[in-house]
Amino acid sequence: MGTGKRGLIATAVAVVCAVTVLAAPGTAFANPTPSPTPSAGPALAPAKDLEAVRKKLDKLYRAAARATDEYNAAEEKADKQSTEVVELAKKIVKGQEKLRKLKDRAGAAAAAQYRGGGLPPEAHLVLSDDPQDFLDGAGRVREGHHATKGLLGELTRTQEDLEQYAKDASAQLKKLEAGRKAKAAAQKKIEKQIAQAEKLESALQKEEQERLAELEKEAANKAQTAWLDSGILDEINGKASDQGKKAVKYATAQIGKPYQWGAEGPRTYDCSGLTSQAWISAGRGIPRTSQEQWKQLRHIDVQDMRPGDLIIYFGDASHVAMYIGDGAIVHAPRPGRTVTIAGAGSMPILGVVRPDAGTGAN
Repeated sequence: MGTGKRGLIATAVAVVCAVTVLAAPGTAFANPTPSPTPSAGPALAPAKDLEAVRKKLDKLYRAAARATDEYNAAEEKADKQSTEVVELAKKIVKGQEKLRKLKDRAGAAAAAQYRGGGLPPEAHLVLSDDPQDFLDGAGRVREGHHATKGLLGELTRTQEDLEQYAKDASAQLKKLEAGRKAKAAAQKKIEKQIAQAEKLESALQKEEQERLAELEKEAANKAQTAWLDSGILDEINGKASDQGKKAVKYATAQIGKPYQWGAEGPRTYDCSGLTSQAWISAGRGIPRTSQEQWKQLRHIDVQDMRPGDLIIYFGDASHVAMYIGDGAIVHAPRPGRTVTIAGAGSMPILGVVRPDAGTGAN
């Protein structure tokens, strides 16, 4: 066995030992057969060790999925806060313009009063030759006083509004900065988990990687078979709503496109990016992350689900797929995979949610 290939096996063993306890020291990776001659090719890791690798990869990618939800949630909040800051800035600009015009009006009123000499009404009565002229003038003075008082009140309110807008904008900017930090922290988590998973996979030989892929399929098929054996599919006969049909059509049209964390299409998707965009295409906006989809959308019993409904997986709601009928889902699985069709019971189901309120197809 060449030293380079022995190095690959040694690296794979070292990585697995570093991330999980597989068995007692000295026996976990023992070769069950005599050492091959150099012409026999490199020894492959025992099946039980590859199964341990599969479980560890699943754990790493699930951790990455949770971090992706954190990232997407932080991004969504940041977008919302950015919009609010922009709206507040527009209000401040409008308020400043309004304040300027009010000050101009107040200045004009003050100048007019100055030109009138600022004499009290009694003086105008003494100086007036016609009492009726005085009474008419007094009426205009009262009207002027009311107008001035209203102008000053509007000035005060506008200044108070501007101060409040400034405070709100400052608070939103602080939230925005906190959101950006949360987003950056989530991104680090994602990259760390994916890097560990990729290192673990790359340390395996080609034959081992192929066997690992087979083990993943076998585990999914086993879970799907158990789910179907429960007889649940006999109870699921709901028909898609019109919007549900559109969502399914969109989601299935993305089959074969790569998974990319944080992506919402059109070339790549993560799990909730696929489901949210599918429903947006059907005319129904839904939350961006799988966890918020689980929290905010209407819960449906599994036996009542219909095509277009979303199945939420794992206890932490870290994965979501779209039910397309006949016990199948379409989903974006994980890094290194593409949008694909799988069994609805191939992963632990947390529950089902329905984005639309329609009662069924026509």
